[in-house]
Amino acid sequence: MGRCPSGCKGPLSVPLDVALGIVPHQNSSDELVRLGCLLSLFVPYELAAWLLGQFSGLQVSASSLWNWVEQQGNTALAELSEQLAQQQAGQPVISEILTDALAALPLVVAADGVMVPMRSQPKTPKGKVIWREVKVAILARLGERLTGAGKPVVKLKHRRLVAVLGDLEAFIPQVTLEARKQSFESAPKVIWLSDGGRGFWRVYRQCFGRCAVAVLDFYHAAGHLWRAATVLLTTKADQLEWFERWRHALRHGQHSSVLAMLTVLVNTELLSGKSLQTLVQVQAYFQRHHAHIRYQHFERQQIPLGSGLVESACKWLIQQRFKGVGMRWSEEGLDHLLILRVAWVNQRFDDLFPLVPSSVLKHPSHNT
Repeated sequence: MGRCPSGCKGPLSVPLDVALGIVPHQNSSDELVRLGCLLSLFVPYELAAWLLGQFSGLQVSASSLWNWVEQQGNTALAELSEQLAQQQAGQPVISEILTDALAALPLVVAADGVMVPMRSQPKTPKGKVIWREVKVAILARLGERLTGAGKPVVKLKHRRLVAVLGDLEAFIPQVTLEARKQSFESAPKVIWLSDGGRGFWRVYRQCFGRCAVAVLDFYHAAGHLWRAATVLLTTKADQLEWFERWRHALRHGQHSSVLAMLTVLVNTELLSGKSLQTLVQVQAYFQRHHAHIRYQHFERQQIPLGSGLVESACKWLIQQRFKGVGMRWSEEGLDHLLILRVAWVNQRFDDLFPLVPSSVLKHPSHNT
């Protein structure tokens, strides 16, 4: 029956490959393999196999789809490894071709992480779940569109993603590679957006520290102000009044006053113990990001103030496919499927199927 696809909880139903004359590792048409892999990017393997039968009139087992994803995933991973090795050796990175209109737009880069459930025992979903982080970065040109009321709002164009189940040492070279593909060094402006996680600010320093305007996500900054409010005041009403006052100040150009206020408070004797420790952490947070919280200044430059674009990417790239009920992933199973999902978003999925006629290779325009 083949290997159980990552995420399944029990044995597969009896496959119909034998009835179709398909034996293990037999080559299928590129069109069928492409369609099977494509369906597997969005729904569990069992459902993808059923949908493939509905679309093609053929019946292929879920384990066959898992094997196809493994094969194509290995091909994509090998290509990525070769590009990273060339980058490490100092060879130039081939940039994607951009229209003049796209090249004239600012490049926004944001990063975040999302936890995924991993298997604790090889080749079985049984056992305790191990949670590991997939690091995600989004790179896009920052355009705009008009609402029905004629108000300009941000629109991401030429969106590209990086996603890595691994540490920063694996993540940073891939972010650098994608940034070079997007010609970040010649962009009129590069904008970095992230929350306060120190690891992702290391990505900023190593990849974009010399060229990017860095913005600390406003909502995370406001969350730290709320932490201060909860240790400074005792009643909910007083906490909320204090928080709203200083959040307004932070949002409207008084970031230096916010930091000065926190610095004064940590040097008084108002608090002690854990409450003082919390306040010291908040003050250090704003001190560390003093250059990244100039929100009124950023807004005047039409720079986004929140990292919602990457939080959204984490949801639809990772959570929608990898965090279904009962799913437990092996590292290999997740890596193979993840790199194909990223390839699809980045409009490189069809490069893995050069023999498929171009007439069937269509990509949704919302990803351009």
